[in-house]
Amino acid sequence: MNGANLADGDLVDLLGRWASGRGPLYLLLAARLRALIDDGVLPPDQALPPDRVLARRLAVGRGTVVAAYDLLQQEGRVVRRQGSGTRVAALELPATRAADGVAANPLLLHILHPPDGVQLLTCAAPDDMPEAMFEAYEEAGARLAGTRDLGYQPAGNPALRTALAAYYTGRGVPTTAEEIMVTTGAQQALTLLAGLLVAPGDTVLTEAPTYPGALEVFRHAAAVVRPGTAENLRERPALGYFVPTSRNPDGAVMDHPARRRLAALAAEHDVPLIDDEVCAELCFTGGTPPPLASFERGEHLITVGSLSKLVWGGLRVGWIRAAAPLVSRLSRLRAVFDLGGEVFSQLAAVALLRRLEEVRAARVRTLRRRHDHLCAELRERLPSWEFEPALGGQTIWVRIPHGDVESFAQVALRHGVAVPPGRSFDPLGGHADRMRLHFLFPEDELSRAVNNLAVAWAIFDGTERPVSRHTLVV
Repeated sequence: MNGANLADGDLVDLLGRWASGRGPLYLLLAARLRALIDDGVLPPDQALPPDRVLARRLAVGRGTVVAAYDLLQQEGRVVRRQGSGTRVAALELPATRAADGVAANPLLLHILHPPDGVQLLTCAAPDDMPEAMFEAYEEAGARLAGTRDLGYQPAGNPALRTALAAYYTGRGVPTTAEEIMVTTGAQQALTLLAGLLVAPGDTVLTEAPTYPGALEVFRHAAAVVRPGTAENLRERPALGYFVPTSRNPDGAVMDHPARRRLAALAAEHDVPLIDDEVCAELCFTGGTPPPLASFERGEHLITVGSLSKLVWGGLRVGWIRAAAPLVSRLSRLRAVFDLGGEVFSQLAAVALLRRLEEVRAARVRTLRRRHDHLCAELRERLPSWEFEPALGGQTIWVRIPHGDVESFAQVALRHGVAVPPGRSFDPLGGHADRMRLHFLFPEDELSRAVNNLAVAWAIFDGTERPVSRHTLVV
């Protein structure tokens, strides 16, 4: 479709029955436009109809269109400028299509189609597999030998559910296997929880900054995502989402009094609260802090975890720890989609949990060494950039002294480094002067990345036009 020739009626036809769902009209309109943009039907730089024109064609108030456009602008999917109207945001990489002609989702480009010769600081997951993982798969194979089982287990393999229940019980949260559900990574866990607990138009409270994969899940559920603190739980959102330990993107760790306060407010105001512990075992000092569920008992506290950051990104084993009735409902929902996860990896996860301390200690030693190396390189090569050392996790949160990171990211990409802009981590599109840098690469690769960033920074004057739509950030 030629963007310059898109008629208002053409867009109305493309929108179809956009208002047939549940929830506020502006969220339904934004959701349909988002799908058209992400599927490539509305291409980069496509001009969209003016607010009043589209409102008249759709028989809605102008405020509905304005609110939908503004939401998409916050997400980086459209650009609105005085005098030039609203256009679909351009991509930092060319759009591609699969062999079947289906447009690749632009949010997935760096994962589906990694650019050649570019160091991807957009994806924070380990690519080096510990020896223990291979041994765990050998053990899983031996365990499966001679077994006769259909393998359809929507709630997860019983052995892994039992092992995870013991893991949480050992951390001060008495847990039974019925309170555990195994998922295909933590991303599926968040998607299932949002599908069950969030209706279109509901408010979801998150931190800012926070994990952008969660923001995408909540937006897909047509929720209104609001940033806030524990005190905002008094407003009784439909769901709260917090990352108290080794937070993505800044590696922060919430202290015990703050955890107790957060859990207490969720209980007091009866707000379902997700405690994302995907990076919880990656703290640099001391032991692993207690989950929020250790401070309060009740159905409102939900814990999500995964082995993807501790072991390997390709080990797609995650889980939900929640009240048994909620796990039962989630299992029924999950059965509609895939009847359960792959059993072989789940049995390997049982073996890995048994060696958790060994695996964790080795991973943390490596991460701490690379973290210190990255911080030293940044202080030497880019002394004007500001950051706080991480207390855990895999990433640091960096502020540039002038310009915005979306603009700088274009320059950095031309110098062989892809960086995720801070707007991806903010529900309202703030933190434009921030970026997340991971320290998963070996030291020589980190040095090369910082060198290329320094070269890009030396020629960046802060005026380059931001033209990118965000890649998926993990």
